[in-house]
Order: sequence, then C-alpha cells, then structure tokens
Amino acid sequence: MILRSKNDQRPPGTIPGRLLQNALPLFTSVLAILAVIAPLTHGDAQARIGFLLVITALLEMTHGFRRATSAGQVAAWFSGSISLILGLLLLNAPFLAAQALRIFIAGWFGLDGVRYLMTAIRGTVSTGPWFRNLLPGLGNLLLAVVVLLLGEHWLTLTMGFAAAFRIFNIAWTMATSPVLTAENLATANFFTPGMPQDSRVLEIAERIAGDETARVAIDRGWIFSFLLTLLAIHVGRMGFDRTILGLMSPGFAVIGDMFAALLMAFLVVIPAMVIANRLTRRVEGAAWLWCVQADSDKRGWARRGLQSMLMFRLRHLIRLRQARCSYMTALSRGLQIGLPLAAIIAATTPVWGMSWYFDTENWAAGIWNSWAEHRTDEWRTAMVQAVSVQQNLSDLPADKRFAVAPAGIQPGEDFSFIVIGDPGEGDASQLSLKSQFLEVVKQDDVRFVVISSDVVYPTGSMKDYEAKFWLPFMGTRKPVYAIPGNHDWYDALECFAATFFEPDAARAAIRARVDADNRISGTTDDRIHELIAQATHLQAEYQIPTQLQQAPYFQLQTESFALFAVDTGVARRLDDDQRAWLEAALEAAGDKGKMVILGHPFFAGGVDRSAGAEDKDFVALRTLFRKHNVSVVMAGDTHDLEYYRENGEQLEGEAVARSNHATHMTHHFVNGGGGAYLSFGTALDWPATPVTSEWAFFPNSATVVSKIQATIPLWKRPAWFWTQQFGGWPFSKEWLSAAFDVNEAPFYQSFVEVRVEPSMNRLRLIPYGVHGQLRYQDLQMSSGMIGPDHTATAGVEWIIPLPSGQ
Repeated sequence: MILRSKNDQRPPGTIPGRLLQNALPLFTSVLAILAVIAPLTHGDAQARIGFLLVITALLEMTHGFRRATSAGQVAAWFSGSISLILGLLLLNAPFLAAQALRIFIAGWFGLDGVRYLMTAIRGTVSTGPWFRNLLPGLGNLLLAVVVLLLGEHWLTLTMGFAAAFRIFNIAWTMATSPVLTAENLATANFFTPGMPQDSRVLEIAERIAGDETARVAIDRGWIFSFLLTLLAIHVGRMGFDRTILGLMSPGFAVIGDMFAALLMAFLVVIPAMVIANRLTRRVEGAAWLWCVQADSDKRGWARRGLQSMLMFRLRHLIRLRQARCSYMTALSRGLQIGLPLAAIIAATTPVWGMSWYFDTENWAAGIWNSWAEHRTDEWRTAMVQAVSVQQNLSDLPADKRFAVAPAGIQPGEDFSFIVIGDPGEGDASQLSLKSQFLEVVKQDDVRFVVISSDVVYPTGSMKDYEAKFWLPFMGTRKPVYAIPGNHDWYDALECFAATFFEPDAARAAIRARVDADNRISGTTDDRIHELIAQATHLQAEYQIPTQLQQAPYFQLQTESFALFAVDTGVARRLDDDQRAWLEAALEAAGDKGKMVILGHPFFAGGVDRSAGAEDKDFVALRTLFRKHNVSVVMAGDTHDLEYYRENGEQLEGEAVARSNHATHMTHHFVNGGGGAYLSFGTALDWPATPVTSEWAFFPNSATVVSKIQATIPLWKRPAWFWTQQFGGWPFSKEWLSAAFDVNEAPFYQSFVEVRVEPSMNRLRLIPYGVHGQLRYQDLQMSSGMIGPDHTATAGVEWIIPLPSGQ
C-alpha cells in the first residue's frame, strides 16, 4: 500500500524536501548560538532563552513527526515537550515563585539526563549507538546540579549555556535521525498491526489516498482563506491606522493563532487520534471485515453507516501518514486541525475573562516590547537632541531646560496638581473613575495633570487615543502633561509625541527617530504631518490642553518646590542625555522640596524592585534621589495604589553626601490605578515582612477577596482554591491574579492629588477612588499609619514637610 495516488508522478525525495531536511538542523544550530549570546546582551535574557527553547521544541516535535521509527518519534516528542516546558518557564520567569523556576529547570534537566542514560544503557538499533546518548545524559545531569548550586548572579549565564547545549544536541539528533519518506513508506505495510489486509479495504484506502493527494491545493487554499478571515477579524477588532505598525499588529495576532493551532494539533488532537487508533485498531479491523463482506448493493443501513465512520477514521489516518513524509504537508495538516479550535478560543476569549493570557491580539504587545526595549534609549536621545538644537535649549539654565509652565502658579501661593497612572484601557474600569477625576480637576487650586505611564493601551496607536484618552479626559480644562510607559513606546513614541509635544518639537523629534533607524520606517514627512494634524484636531475638538511639553521628560520649579517627571522607558533605563539633564536639574533645585514622577517604581508589592536589578542604571537612579534629598518618588506601571516610607537610617553605608541624611525620609508611592486592570496580586501576595516598616496599599485584601468571590465563575474556582491554599505555586499570586479581575463593578481605581502648600511649609498627598477621597479603612496598612487625631473613617492624606527656610 502506498501513500501517493497512482496519478501522482512527482519524483520522490525532491530537492526542496532535501534542502529543508538539511536546513532544519542548521537553523536549530543557529538557535544554539543565539542562546549562548542572550545572557551577554541587555534586557530580559531569560525570556529570550525561553523563546529560543520554545522555537526549538516546535522544530523538534515537527521533526519527530517525520522520524522513521516509533522509538524516534516518542523520543522527539518527549524531548520536545521538555524543551517547550523549559521555554515557557523561562518566558514566565518573572511570574514564578522564587525557588520554583530553579527547581523546575533543574528537575527537567535531570529528568532528561536520566532519559538519555537509560537510552544509552538499552543501546538498541533504533535508538542508535550507546555513546550517542551517554554524553547528553551526563551533560544534562551536570547542568541540573549546577542550576541548583549556582547563585542568582550566574544563573542566567548558566541558563544560556545549558539551553545552547540542549539545542545543539537536538540539532545533532535531527541531522542523524532517519526520517520517513514516500519511498520507504511505499514499501512498508501502510496499516498498523491489527488492520485487515483485505484487498477491498486496501482498494478503499488507495482511493482515499489519491483523493487526499489531489486535494492538496484545495486544502492549502482553504487554510489561506481561513487565515485571511482571521486577519480581517483582528483588523476589525484592533483597528487599522494605515501604518506598518497598524498592519503588523493584526498580522502578529494571526501568527499567534497559527502558533496556538499547531500546539493544539500536535500536542493534543493528533496524539489523541494516534492513541485512539492504537486502542481501537483490532475492533476497527473486525468492523471493516464485517462491512466489506457484503456486496455494496446489499449493505443495509447499519453497514453503510458504520463504513462511513470507518472511512472517516481511515481518511484521518491516511492524512497523518502522508504528513509524515513532508514538512509542508505536516504544517498543512496541523493548521487544518488546529485553526478551527484556535478561532473558537480567539472568539470566546472575552468570555473566559483572561484576555491577557490567551488573546493573540495582545501577544503583539510582547513583540513590540522586545523591539522597543532595545531601541528606546537611542530613540529618546535622538529625539531630545533634535528638539534641543531646534529650540536652543542648551543655552538655558539647568532649571529651565525642558521646563513646563502651567498658568496660575504664583510665587509663594499654594497650588495643587493631579497625578494619574496607567489610565488608557478605554473600558469600564477607566470610565468608572471619570466623574471623581473631573470633580477634583475642576477645583480652582488644581493647575495641571500629569499622566504617569501608559497613556494608551496596547501599542500606543493614534487610532486608540480618541476612545482611551480624549473621551475619558473630556471636561478637563487644565494642562495635561505625560511621561510615557512601555506601551507608549511600542510605536516609537510617535503618537505620544504628536499628542503631548509642542507641534514643532514633535515634528523634529519624530524625524530624528526615523533618522536614528536609518530611515527604515514607514513614517514619512506626510505621515508625521498627518499625526500632528490629527492630534491638534482632537485637542481642539475635546478642548483638553495638551501639546505643551518638549520631550518625554520635563520639570517644573517654583520658589520652594521642584517637580521632575522622568522617562524610564521600557527597561527602567535613562539614556546619558536624560541622566545629565536630571542631575543638573536636581542640583539647580538646591534645598527645595523635591518630587519625582517615574515610569517604574522602586518598591511594589511589598518588595524592593531595584534590588538585584540587572540594569545598574535603575539602582543608580535611586542613589541619585537619595543624594539630592528627594522627598517623594511616585511611579506608575504597577496597577494599584501603594505607599512606603523609606527612613533615613536605610542610607547607612552608601557613598552619598551625609548632610541632613540622618533624618531625611523618602516617601514612595505606586500610583498606577488610573484605569488599567488592577494588580490584585499586591493584596493577595503581600509579604509577611514588607520592605519598609511603614506601608499601605489599596484596595485592601478583604476587599479584593470579596470581589473575587462575588464575581468568579464556577470554572475558575479550582484556580482560586489553589491560589488561596497553595499561593498559586509554582506561579506567583501576582501572575494568577489577572485571571480573577473582571471588568465590572465594584471598581477600585485611584489617582492622587498633590497639594503644594508653601503657606504651611508642606506637601499634602490625597488619594481618591471612584467614590471620593479614600478613607483609612479602605487601605491595608502597617500599625501606626493612623495618627491619634484620625479615625478609620477619616480621609487619607500624607503630609510631608517642605525643607525649612523657604
């Protein structure tokens, strides 16, 4: 029995097939080299190593599908599964419990080492010479021990070498393992043992094989049409703003659909079909003989119905056997099986309430994050330098460079401003805060608004600004300034610059960014003009004062107070120009009261986020603030409200100026609850010993648990039980908490009003929720947070003295 029809005259072992067979191990070897390099580059090396392992796993499982022996197939799928799990663990390393990642990775390397050693001991013909498996076995066991024993500093470097070792070994196995081809399959028994070798059954199988070969072009056309339909659905849901980014984001979503389809096909559906065939093949054989023993015109409805079912099963068996002879056919079959399932998941994701996990439309944000992470510093430098040259800013004194000047701030007079972080979802959670925000912003003392990170989700595109910025902020008549979050940088900050920079500054900045990328961009002068014109039109239409700053960072200095808004980009870094500007501006502020707004917090979730940071710039930034006696550090990025008081004694042993530091305190705020889904992980996973002795967060744990229990559907309750009883291990509660936040009331979003009161020689920071000023009973906090003059029902405010003598 052969797999190709009698009319199929294609020569076996075609040149494209041989080239692809040889190219696969070579490409896998390149992935091994990239894994070695990954720890030596900036950014999240573990995520890149994980991505390389996931790609390797898919390649290995694809190659395993084509291997000539059952033992080779099982080995490839088992090894590929381990690589896939290791890759996913590394991709999700930030969300795993502290020791879980180390234990899992060491365990999987150890398990794979034992598997190789057992294969070497057996040493059969099908598994190859014993020495081929001995070295990988010993190597994997050694890596397991090393991962367990090494400190955190060397762990990522070890991961890179371990992943490279594993990937290269997989490439070698691919190159040396025989694969099934149409030639050798034609000489083998087509049916698995137990199937009848009856000529009538063989004739039916031959006819089905011919039909399948003849309809290859039809099937591939169907797949292409299905993918175009998915692209149209994603474009319709994500929007399209006639840019490369606008087209590529739905394109990445379709690639995500294909990826999910292949995973479901090769990890779930096809293995289930193979197992079912092996369990039922003898029964099916007997059923075939019963069906064909009667002439076709004398078969009753029972035989005809049963034969139709058997032919359906046989057709799928033939498809799988054909797919084993060609990579392209295997890909086609995988998409045929998996795409309908992937489409169902994509369409019903909002029902499951975990869109950030499974919605492929959000996966594009991860692609842009990786891209922007490596380019942000260079882009920002080029953009700011261009603006500085255009407007002669280098000639200004340090306290005037990139300064904003909102109206109504008079020397010696009190004033206030609002800081709101991460607002730009454009859904009910953001809109729930609108009425309270407008009530505060209309107060006479409020002079301006600052958005601290992520103005618009998910990719900072202009098509999202109207629904996620202009409409929610409609009614605001005070100047609005902003520092970008990581999501705002995903389009190279073009739409953010057009919206918040002065038009001439925006034009110079965007052009400089294009030049920094060697003009390899779809952004032309016409496109730049269009973006600025659209932002200007929307600003006039909604009457929200924007286009008032010159860069993604700025300052405001009065006689007694200095505000610095600092852009930490995607990877919590400052470029050299911004660092020099900030140091000079802080120095020029002298002994004024100082407040800094950052894109990323130092403290969040009760822990020190800067401790052990790979990027030393973020740690150095904190030291710089301590040196200049910065009183308040406020940041977005984490979606809730948190407070920490860092006492002066925590500065002991640091090489900083010691004047006044013995009594100086820094008050840290996380202020990212302006609209995005809340970080329930803070309330669910607050550490027993927080990083500072005085702390608070909102919403409190009881409130969060109450909302989850009131809104959680039945099918999520096992995950909720696991989170409560076992802390979500091996994942962190922070990661799992996103599964429990639903976009319906009650909402716990927040923002902060900062009152600068030189008349009282103080700052007052007042937090607001959807129902007004927060009360102490709304917070979870350390003992002593409520003073003797306050009660649990009193409004929360933090009072921070300004330096005396102002």
